[in-house]
Amino acid sequence: MASDMTPADYEALKSQLNYHSYRYYVLDDPTLPDAEYDRLMQQLQQLEAAHPDWVTPDSPSQRVGAKPMSAFAQIQHALPMLSLDNAFNAQDMRDFNKRLQDRLKSTEEIEYACEPKLDGIAVSIVYRDGLLVQAATRGDGSTGEDITANVRTIGSVPLKLLGEHYPALLEVRGEIYMPKQGFERLNNLARERGEKLFVNPRNAAAGSLRQLDPKVTAARPLEFCCYNVGQVEGSVPDRHTDVLLALRDWGFLINPEMRAVTGVEACLEYFEALGAKRNQLPYDIDGIVFKVNSRALQATLGFVARAPRWAIAHKFPAQEEMTQLLDVEFQVGRTGAVTPVARLEPVFVGGVTVSNATLHNRDEIARLNVKIGDTVIVRRAGDVIPQVVSVITSRRPPDARDVVFPSNCPVCGSEVVQVEGEAAMRCSGGLLCQAQVKEGIKHFASRKAVDIDGLGDKLVEQLVDEGLISSIADLYRLGDKREQLLALERMGEKSADNLLASIDTSKTTTLAKFLFGLGIREVGETTARALATHFGKLSALMAASEPELVALNDIGPVSAASIAHFFADQRNRELIADLQAAGLHWPEHEPVVAESLPLAGQTWVLTGSLEQMTREQAKEKLLALGAKVAGSVSAKTHCVVAGPGAGSKLAKAESLGVAVLNEAEFITQLAAWGQGE
Repeated sequence: MASDMTPADYEALKSQLNYHSYRYYVLDDPTLPDAEYDRLMQQLQQLEAAHPDWVTPDSPSQRVGAKPMSAFAQIQHALPMLSLDNAFNAQDMRDFNKRLQDRLKSTEEIEYACEPKLDGIAVSIVYRDGLLVQAATRGDGSTGEDITANVRTIGSVPLKLLGEHYPALLEVRGEIYMPKQGFERLNNLARERGEKLFVNPRNAAAGSLRQLDPKVTAARPLEFCCYNVGQVEGSVPDRHTDVLLALRDWGFLINPEMRAVTGVEACLEYFEALGAKRNQLPYDIDGIVFKVNSRALQATLGFVARAPRWAIAHKFPAQEEMTQLLDVEFQVGRTGAVTPVARLEPVFVGGVTVSNATLHNRDEIARLNVKIGDTVIVRRAGDVIPQVVSVITSRRPPDARDVVFPSNCPVCGSEVVQVEGEAAMRCSGGLLCQAQVKEGIKHFASRKAVDIDGLGDKLVEQLVDEGLISSIADLYRLGDKREQLLALERMGEKSADNLLASIDTSKTTTLAKFLFGLGIREVGETTARALATHFGKLSALMAASEPELVALNDIGPVSAASIAHFFADQRNRELIADLQAAGLHWPEHEPVVAESLPLAGQTWVLTGSLEQMTREQAKEKLLALGAKVAGSVSAKTHCVVAGPGAGSKLAKAESLGVAVLNEAEFITQLAAWGQGE
């Protein structure tokens, strides 16, 4: 077939592949299945093998075609890549706006372009006649490193510009960064291979760009987002936001959060709005860049020594800071995991003062090579638990001490053991350990388990500390200790009666919820439901062997071993008998093969407000029928149940041709499947 094609066919094939790369990497809106793209790429490679003299640098096949380099050459920037002045609060922004108005001799509101400040590596990419010819790091602003071969491997960087009306010479400036999801994948892979982990996405992006072998860079999940132009031979729009839109048309990714607003107060509103959704963004940002939107006004305002007068970076509170590790203490969780907790010199990071951070486990302590007394970098992002991410060993004091993991549980004194294949160290005391008892009771009473309303964490702490309960079974004997219950702080008669009534109500549950509430390691909601469905009766599950458990779908060897071990422990069997004697009960049935259920293998989605049942009740019924309940609609969705107020999920289902039921139709169908009221 390759022999029948002409150079014009080759050019058309290249253009087709470049266009679909643009739709995939830049617009996130592919119009071609992956298999078809791969077929076209294979066709291109066959054609190039037959006609090597046709191959050009803008061919998609050449993204990873360069040989490893021995070093990075230096590149002089035609126009300096300047840094930005910073604003740290609203008054700094108002002062910045006032300076601009004074210099412009105008009191008119200024239109600003607002863009998230990506936490990545600034680069310059040069195109001549639409072809990528050079890419460089920012360096010191005047001179950077030649990273052309590496940048060519990044899917969101066009090798050839789209369209026809681009400048003859175009320097595009932007940020190369690593999305959060890609960073997690990269570190998980490194962890599996026993390799050094990256500290954060920015370090990962920087390390990926400075690989001498472009093939290594190509394997890293990098993206390029443009934020400006540098040297240009030709014309570009006058408004900065219009320049970015033109760059998008020429094949570049621009930030979807980019906005144009008028006046400094609108800038501050944008800053607050982006700050509120910062942790939900798929990439790290450390602030917002505000630029005067008119390029003519930018030229009038000019520059100071190392920064433009017309732009400023309004920074968010830092998510990483340095502090000193004062000590390490050890906490015991519900499953007995002994977790090292760093006690820190208090430091303001991520908007709050942090004095404690997790060190995860013994392997993490070894990986960090952290010692008590070290200066460490602490990271806190949103609601994520603060963690020590690296150590500044150059500041290590002479009297720094090793972190010694305890051989005995700090709560009950039982031996601390490590299960083969696990990173966590665990207390072997089980139900004898008060730390595990407290967390076990909290878990058992939680909404997704037996759901004891009013039994919060603080009350559990009180009940255990005061000796009113020492196991989950003791909850069902609290009625005999009503006077002692009333003596607790903030416990009135009404609160006590409500709690006791809720405990009594929780006696009627389901086998799946009961199993989940027992807190068996490796048994979450889904596994508990699968066990309840398959065995039908608790006695059958308790008698099951590891091979029988492994034979079930979604039950692996680790889970099977954990389940079998739990039920083999006489103390656990006695606890279950105690709970049943206290009145806990649930419907039982004959064993059911999951694959025989009416909705086995189907994925359903619930959207809108249901009026005759709650969404949770609807989900329970679907799960009982063997369905998986997802939160988003895709081509693999079998059916969508849409109540009043259904929005984008319903629209997507209709566009994909996915079956849709209203609530009345859904209830009728449930009845047909034996799940009616």
